[in-house]
Order: sequence, then C-alpha cells, then structure tokens
Amino acid sequence: MLPGKLTDCESEDIRENELFLVEGDSAGGSAKLARDKATQAILPLRGKVLNSFETHRDQLFGNAEIHDIAVAIGVDPHGIDEPLDLSGLRYGKIAILSDADVDGAHIQVLLLTLFFKHFPQLIATGHIYVAQPPLFRVDVNAQGKNKPARKFYALDQQELDGILERLQKEGVKETAFSISRFKGLGEMNPEQLKDTTMQPETRRLLQVRIPENADNHTQAVFVKLMGKGEAAARRAWMEAEGDKVEADI
Repeated sequence: MLPGKLTDCESEDIRENELFLVEGDSAGGSAKLARDKATQAILPLRGKVLNSFETHRDQLFGNAEIHDIAVAIGVDPHGIDEPLDLSGLRYGKIAILSDADVDGAHIQVLLLTLFFKHFPQLIATGHIYVAQPPLFRVDVNAQGKNKPARKFYALDQQELDGILERLQKEGVKETAFSISRFKGLGEMNPEQLKDTTMQPETRRLLQVRIPENADNHTQAVFVKLMGKGEAAARRAWMEAEGDKVEADI
C-alpha cells in the first residue's frame, strides 16, 4: 500500500524514475504541477522529520513521515554491511527538495541523517540527491528591440553578486532590473519550479556521496551534530567556528 499523499509517476523503469521529497504541502502542490508525470513522483512532507540518528530501527515506523518515505521508495531500513535486495527500489533518483533557507537546510540535514543512518546503501549506490532551488530572481527589462527582457536565477548571494556584476559590465542601469527573493518553494509558480529545480536540462541536482576513506570522519560529524548527548561538543564547535557562518537571516 503506497502512501496516500504520494503522487506517483507513470513509468516503472527506475533508470529514469525520480522521487522528490518536498518540504510542505504548499510546495508539494507546486511540484505536482511542475513535474513530468511520466517519470517524476512527489511525496510532500509535513513539518520536519524526526532526528533518527539514535532511533532504533524497530521504532522508525512509529514516525509517519519516515514510514511513508520507506514505503514509497520500496526499501527497508538496513545497515551498510547487511545483505540487501534492492529489487524493490522504485526510483533511481530520490531527491530532497526543501526551501533555500536555514529551515530548508535543517530539513535537508534531518533527511540526510535518515538516509546515512538507516538507508546507507542507497547513498553508497548513488540514489540520493539534493535539489538546488534558487534564492533570488533577477528580472531585466527589455533594452530596445534587439535585447528582449531576460530572467536570471541565483542560488545564493554569491551568484546574485555575479549576475549584478555582469549586468553592470553590460551597462544595464539599476532602474532597468529588479531583484526578487523567494521566501520558499511555495512562492514559486509551477513554471519557475520546473525550469529551475525539476527539469533535467536546466536544474541543479547534487548527488550525495561519501568521499573515499572518509567514513569515520563522516560518522564523527553526524555524531557531533545529531547525537543527543553531544550538546557540549556542539556548543564548543559553534563557539570556535561561528564567525565563519554566512547566515541568511
């Protein structure tokens, strides 16, 4: 029985099938309209999933969101060295799609924790991805008959600065363009979400991989950031490294 809130795709070929785990019902609605019905499925998630780093496997399905994710992808929780039959896997790409802000980053971390701890072989075999929605949109007015109106999207402030520098070099006046900041995926219309985040030809989709020989380091980072008894270590880390954060507040 697939989750009732899953909007599935038509294809059964996992080489082309994609599942988007989308933050919130509003963004989920936009994603359903933006998707390719043939190959893209949408599973909206309500709120932030459980921090499952120290959750026993037998207790995972007590959380409705984790239960729905596992059922949708067709793979049971497992360990990295356990024999695992992936024949039930329903999607070749499982993409986390959350807002391009601090809350969205937190949801990414919670979902990555789930996959790292309880579905590690999906990471090892290259099935987990993170979608990269833009934070800014720049609309440039038409510059005469030969230069029609243009639209640029920027992932972050650094990319926005690069776009503005380019427009300055082109001699575009500040009054000839406008900058919009997306507060969340729900603010994007389906066409914008399709062009920037879901269409394979124009989107940015990062594959999640653990670097070679970095298993122990990765485990240590997850323990420090997600472990329930690591509050003192997190505090010390934030005090030492906090000045390096470029927070979007």
